[in-house]
Amino acid sequence: MNYLNTFAFQFYPYIALAVFFIGSWVRFDKSMYTWRTGSSQLLSDRGMRIGSNLFHLGILAILGGHLVGLLTPHALYEGFITAPQKQLLAMVAGGAFGVVCLVGITILTVRRLFNPRVRATGTTGDTAILLLLFAQLLLGLYTIVASTHHMDGSVMMMLAEWAQHIVTFRGGAAEFVAPVAWVYKAHIFLGLTLFLLAPFTRLVHVWSIPVSYLWRPYQVVRRRQPALRYGPRA
Repeated sequence: MNYLNTFAFQFYPYIALAVFFIGSWVRFDKSMYTWRTGSSQLLSDRGMRIGSNLFHLGILAILGGHLVGLLTPHALYEGFITAPQKQLLAMVAGGAFGVVCLVGITILTVRRLFNPRVRATGTTGDTAILLLLFAQLLLGLYTIVASTHHMDGSVMMMLAEWAQHIVTFRGGAAEFVAPVAWVYKAHIFLGLTLFLLAPFTRLVHVWSIPVSYLWRPYQVVRRRQPALRYGPRA
């Protein structure tokens, strides 16, 4: 079991992240025109707008919270917020955005599985990634429930130490994950697996942040004028 824990939380993160970065670069270099989400909105826009907006709002907030919460050293914020207070903040904010994301991904999943036009033109990979994201979100929400049993912030601090050890290439990272509950381990492992799969699926579009949309000119669309009819020639 110790060997499995060491592989999953000491070596697997580097394998997953290496595939994510190198695989994304190779795909952009070799198959640039596949670098897209493959939107199905033209096939059916029912539920697409609200589902997509809620999902992306929730997932971006959750990812941002994970990055700040896990990678910020405790010494930088211990002067104005304690570990228990930080955990409570993470539970409230994560729970709120998690519910928003859950509503959005539920709409998208139902649309993907039960809309005949979307299902007929989709791929197995699209459906699999959506279901994996759904499972990952449910695990994340369940970690909030599990966190209510240790409000002292101790588990949160161990997970933060694990993440900071990984990004700074230090050994012993797996030791911080070993004592935590299974739901945290499953959440971490599935999250790393999503990074591993991203270069080969539509998830690769996470690199394509549409910042240029903020200043690009409006697209001008003109209605086609009907042909003029002058009548028969004299």
